[in-house]
Amino acid sequence: MGYLVHPSGRLNLPESQDSAAVAAVKAAWRDRRGWYDPQSEHAYSPSGTLADIAEFAAASITRNGDWIEFEYDDGNDPKWSDQATAFYVAIAPFVRSGVVSLEGEDGGTWSYTYADGQITQQGWNGWDGTIEPFGEQVDYPAA
Repeated sequence: MGYLVHPSGRLNLPESQDSAAVAAVKAAWRDRRGWYDPQSEHAYSPSGTLADIAEFAAASITRNGDWIEFEYDDGNDPKWSDQATAFYVAIAPFVRSGVVSLEGEDGGTWSYTYADGQITQQGWNGWDGTIEPFGEQVDYPAA
């Protein structure tokens, strides 16, 4: 059950900021519904990278220096949730630039563009119909 997504793209998020970004994400996940359990051993692990926790944000991440690259994670059957949205919002202050594009199981597409610690959403989130992360929900036009 859930909404399957296929992420792609890359972000300039300095490797030196990875731990701080993980802490921000875990803090954001505490109050959101999703696949990550804040009571789990992952919640209290002092180590961990964005690549280690990406599965809970419906993605797979590979680090290449100061860049993180997003891919579809077919091994963990990634599903979108409020926590997935929170992940993309929480990392924004640490990202210098880049874009992550998402395609939902129903063909819906949206993306997050990052610049100087800010995030902007393009398109409607296919999972919840919002036009900005944690923003206003809109009705899709009739096909």
